[in-house]
Amino acid sequence: MQEADIQFLENSFKKYYFDHFDLIKVPERTFEREFGYQKFNSGMTRHIAIKNDKELHLLLIQNTPSDVYCSNAYYTFPNLPMNEKDWKEADLIFDIDAKDLNLSCRESHTVSICNECNQVSKNLTQCTKCNSTKLEKKSLPCKNCIDGSKKEVLKLIQVLVDDLAVTEDNIQVYFSGNEGFHVYVYNSQFQEIGSRERSELTDYISLRGAIPETFGMKKFKPKRESFPDLDEKGWRGRFAKQVFGSKSKRSKIITELLADGYPSFQKTLDDVSENIGVKIDPNVTMDIHRIFRLPGSINSKSGLTKIYCEDLTKFDPYTEASFLNDDPVDVLANCPIEFKLKNKKFGPYINEKVTVPTFAAAYMICKKLGTLA
Repeated sequence: MQEADIQFLENSFKKYYFDHFDLIKVPERTFEREFGYQKFNSGMTRHIAIKNDKELHLLLIQNTPSDVYCSNAYYTFPNLPMNEKDWKEADLIFDIDAKDLNLSCRESHTVSICNECNQVSKNLTQCTKCNSTKLEKKSLPCKNCIDGSKKEVLKLIQVLVDDLAVTEDNIQVYFSGNEGFHVYVYNSQFQEIGSRERSELTDYISLRGAIPETFGMKKFKPKRESFPDLDEKGWRGRFAKQVFGSKSKRSKIITELLADGYPSFQKTLDDVSENIGVKIDPNVTMDIHRIFRLPGSINSKSGLTKIYCEDLTKFDPYTEASFLNDDPVDVLANCPIEFKLKNKKFGPYINEKVTVPTFAAAYMICKKLGTLA
């Protein structure tokens, strides 16, 4: 990133942190958590201990970070090296990202940036200018991406509440600031479990590794009565609703499943798991030492804010998470895809100088689809 672009983003982010510190969610038990930050074109600085709002505000104003992070874990000594921190417990956090949903719209709003010559094109396999295959893909998520991510969040909450006895009051949903959502679970019975147990938890939630026997099919002499009913709790009930559709069809479909045999049932189960299992990133939930983007901070991949979703169904990140100002900025834009922020449409731009509000300029610069003119 060019020095002028970095300076522009740093100034814009600094003003945001000065004007909108009230949006920063300083987590409970602050002094037990590890904080960290990154600056543009620089590495991570972590193992920082912060006691209160005032210290956090100071860190943000003094350093003007590109990204700010906080651990989900609680430590006795959060500022010491990892093996000396004395881990106590950690909140459960789930990451749901549009890029993992295999949505059909994805290709239409993804571009490639050539690492050799910086050419931007919609060809996702080879540079149209120098034929290099060293490409960096950038997506400008659409409403369908956000709606798909919301659907997964709602599925996750249902499993947490219905199957795992998590109370809704202890679940908080945040827009990640780019392509999806982070779901936080506080004060649950899972606070003290380690990485291995959290891995098993993600397997259950995503319905990964499910076996036919759980859903009534056996290799030898399967029985009709072993198959789930539509009103059963948990994954058996969800499986029944997906496969049988209604109680009136259940008997006929069980007959067909029995006739097709065990291998065919395994394929059916795999397909069902793909459809009804929750699409979460297991590595995020398993990591009990990770530091996560701080709620209320800006995501340098977009210039948008990681923000709490009070009403997920109505939430629109492109109006509610865009807080940078409207001051006009001249940008040399190479953004071949239209995008919408604060109810205004921008693009497509093909190597052209345009004057846009600061929030739109920051979005394109963060996506590497524009530079200050």
